[in-house]
Amino acid sequence: MGSAAPIAGDVVLTARNVAKSYGNIDALKGVNFDIRAGRVTTLFGENGAGKSTLMKILSGVIRPTSGAIELRGEPVVFSSSSDARDRGISIIHQELSLAPNLSVRDNIFMGREIGGPAGIDFAEEARQAAALMAELEEHIDPMTPVEELRLGQQQIIEIARALSVDSRILIMDEPTSALSASEVEVLFKVIRDLTARGVAIVYISHHLEEALEITDYAVVLRDGAMTAKADRADIDLDWIVRNMVGEGYDLGAPPTGYPFGAVALSVRGVSVADKAGHGAMAVDNVSLDVRAGEIVCIYGLMGAGRTELLECVFGKGSKVSGEVWLEGREISRLGIAERIAGGLALVPEDRQRDGLVQTMSVGENLSLASIAAFVKGLLLSRPAERRVVDDSIRAVTVKTSGPAAAIGSLSGGNQQKVVIGKMLGTHPRVIMLDEPSRGIDIGAKAEVFRILAERARAGLAVVFSTSEVSECLSIAHRVVVMSRGRISAEFGHDVTKEQIMAASGEAVAA
Repeated sequence: MGSAAPIAGDVVLTARNVAKSYGNIDALKGVNFDIRAGRVTTLFGENGAGKSTLMKILSGVIRPTSGAIELRGEPVVFSSSSDARDRGISIIHQELSLAPNLSVRDNIFMGREIGGPAGIDFAEEARQAAALMAELEEHIDPMTPVEELRLGQQQIIEIARALSVDSRILIMDEPTSALSASEVEVLFKVIRDLTARGVAIVYISHHLEEALEITDYAVVLRDGAMTAKADRADIDLDWIVRNMVGEGYDLGAPPTGYPFGAVALSVRGVSVADKAGHGAMAVDNVSLDVRAGEIVCIYGLMGAGRTELLECVFGKGSKVSGEVWLEGREISRLGIAERIAGGLALVPEDRQRDGLVQTMSVGENLSLASIAAFVKGLLLSRPAERRVVDDSIRAVTVKTSGPAAAIGSLSGGNQQKVVIGKMLGTHPRVIMLDEPSRGIDIGAKAEVFRILAERARAGLAVVFSTSEVSECLSIAHRVVVMSRGRISAEFGHDVTKEQIMAASGEAVAA
């Protein structure tokens, strides 16, 4: 407590030969890892490499099987995340942990409310929450229920909650996975302000080029072991990829060698009201046709209307006007279950909230959307279900110990494959995927795109949305750009990055 403040670059938290095992699985294998004051240490690695496990150990969420932790040169054992937080260590988890029915203010101060003469000082909490929103350049009323915010704004609330603790060590696990380019820019300004004040930052991201902008030191994990570490001046994108996966990666190209079929999905003049009200339209008079075997990418910045469009087509959003046709049949008035039965599927943006049931196993999640196919009379045919589940695990290459494994035991990339496998199990004619690569590594992303390309070649119509330009230049036959709720441009596969960004209203760096 009485020691001098660390100098920028000094090691403030250290993992020494840290290992973590779950039964016969070694999540970490004797990792040595240093965190420095006033610096950003970026941790790279594929899903399942051990990044999140290491961060949970350093933030007191779990304990290592062996090894030691040193805080400012002294051995320490964290009894809980609260214990670590009391010692100045906070973590922003990859998956959101907000209470959707509570306000922004209440989420930020939940579990550590500000006391006053008459109990909780709600006014002071609201004042501090508003100040944090201003710092993060988000115009959000502290009394707004979190469930009314879009996913990117919810991510900002998670960041604000961590900043409110005034930690000296801040771990950020995929903090930008749901943020727009402008929101990422603001976050980076906040990070540099924090490091200027001596705060040590650990940064984890699958957005490799983005992470290179902010990092001071880079560490790479693979299969639970450290494979490389270096200063920023000594690394580039190829160095990261080579040490993560052993070689370069390719997101693929549009599948060829077959003709497209008839129009499988037709969206005609669809408009969707903005949830925030004010008479604005999240989707404004959008029309789009997708043919069997075609892969269409919908690109747009956060708030462009991509999610609202896909949810409306699936029957989830509140359509103001327009029609949706599936293989020549109008489905505008059908419910979600009827649309699924008719051959339409949606992989949602937030897999944790909308795509998976956390209390169910891998197998149960995989069979959930097609469970009716296994019902005989009043009984469920377990053998039939098991055959389909086993086939799905192989088809979408889920890395798991088996169908009975807890869904939470899987990496983010494998959880995403389960959601995709679940929807493919309904035998759709059209599948829509909202940000399918959110929070997954480059290897898992390439696998997901390979699966989609294979299914398109077999006649499946594929629509996926993204806010990453590189994904538009991969497997899509056609790129549709949305801006402010409207389609601003359409391109073939020969489109350039500059054309896409210009059509979306995004500034192109010189």
